[in-house]
Amino acid sequence: MLDWSDRHARYFHRLISRHARLYTEMVTTGALLHGDRARHLDFHPAEHPLALQLGGSDPAQMAACARLGADWGYDEININVGCPSDRVQNGRFGACLMAEPELVAECVAAMKAAIPLPVTVKTRLGIDDRDSYEELHAFTVALVAAGVDALIVHARKAWLKGLSPKENRDIPPLRPDWVLRLKADFPALPMVINGGILDLDQAGPLLDHLEGVMIGRGVYQNPWLLARVDRDLFDDPRPVPERHQVLEDLIPYLEERLAAGVPLQAMTRHILDLFQGQPGAKRWRRTLSENVHRPGAGIDLLARAMPPRPGAVDPTLVRSGSSTTA
Repeated sequence: MLDWSDRHARYFHRLISRHARLYTEMVTTGALLHGDRARHLDFHPAEHPLALQLGGSDPAQMAACARLGADWGYDEININVGCPSDRVQNGRFGACLMAEPELVAECVAAMKAAIPLPVTVKTRLGIDDRDSYEELHAFTVALVAAGVDALIVHARKAWLKGLSPKENRDIPPLRPDWVLRLKADFPALPMVINGGILDLDQAGPLLDHLEGVMIGRGVYQNPWLLARVDRDLFDDPRPVPERHQVLEDLIPYLEERLAAGVPLQAMTRHILDLFQGQPGAKRWRRTLSENVHRPGAGIDLLARAMPPRPGAVDPTLVRSGSSTTA
């Protein structure tokens, strides 16, 4: 998710789930080959398992960037063939590449030849009027022939003209049955479904047939969704984490990045919904939002904003001369 799943968000999410595979923002080949590589590629070791998502369409450049990702220590290289924005289309990558399955296959083959890591593709069901199941099937045939290791399918098509990226996440109807049908036609190809999945209860039945579910904005808007992942999906017997402990575990990272010159606001924007649905959540969000941009804002702001632990007395609600809370 461009501008959202940056390294700060990923570190925070990793504190909630040890096992969920995390994905970077889409990074273009031009940014890596001609820009500040460290800014785009650096990550904290705790983020593993971690996939680098690339945007591009030149097989040689995609292979070169895949090598960079492998050398940087990523666990998977993913090709974005799903983003419908005008900016992405103008760069000839993203969802518009569904119209050029052979070119995507060439990119996959070049990257597979360049690195030992899994090379995966994230795609849509189709684009514009090229949205038949037969075309999706033919697209998958080309990728399988090129050696793709897994397919991540956003279970709706994209309109490249007439809809914004946000509208493309909501207006085209979801068709998870197509993804299940595709999996039945390609049983040996690991397949992950994306789109419209907002909780693990929705994910469970899909995981009876597919290798994974990808949840993007659902997790970003409610990060505590990840808290059940390790126990319910990976059979990890360790206790489910606790929100206040996650925040306390995050503070050393925030301090380290603050010392490196990262503005506090760039990091706390990802944790605004940590206490969603809990007592004190509104005050937490409001206190951070109204104060984090102020000069000198530091870690103490989080302590002031933090809701009380369950069962504790909130000092801001204690009446004078009484321990009764409002």
